[in-house]
Amino acid sequence: MRLLTALLLLVVAGCGVRPSGVTEHGEAPTGVAPGVTLYFLDDAGGLRPSFRETERLGSVSEALSLLLTGPGTASGQRTGITSDTTPRVVVVTKAGLVQVVVPLALSEVTPRGIDQIVCTTLAVHVQSGGDRSTKVQVRFTQPTPESEVERTCPVIS
Repeated sequence: MRLLTALLLLVVAGCGVRPSGVTEHGEAPTGVAPGVTLYFLDDAGGLRPSFRETERLGSVSEALSLLLTGPGTASGQRTGITSDTTPRVVVVTKAGLVQVVVPLALSEVTPRGIDQIVCTTLAVHVQSGGDRSTKVQVRFTQPTPESEVERTCPVIS
């Protein structure tokens, strides 16, 4: 191993590449994720991250499908989303915008439930290397003025 390191240093030094100091440029790579962060509501109605071990990060669509199945047995967590349907979610990513089509009517989701969807979407998007400033547009089964709003997550800055 030492011989390989010395050889590598010799090659790099011979190419005229010189070491430089630390540079500030963007965010660090996200790496491999052992699971996904979903956002549920606590007893006071606040958004709280909940890590779900899945052995991989997965896609935004997969994370939202998990979100729609509810918090499971996690104590003190609830949801602002009523879902009796198959949690099939369609996600379209554009420059600066993630559009999410959920199999729900607006009447099945509280304002905090919309925040859950937005925050879970952004958490996966950012962890996958996406920009934190990306906005999320949640569309429902019946078009509403609310579904045209581009949102950010109130707990992810």
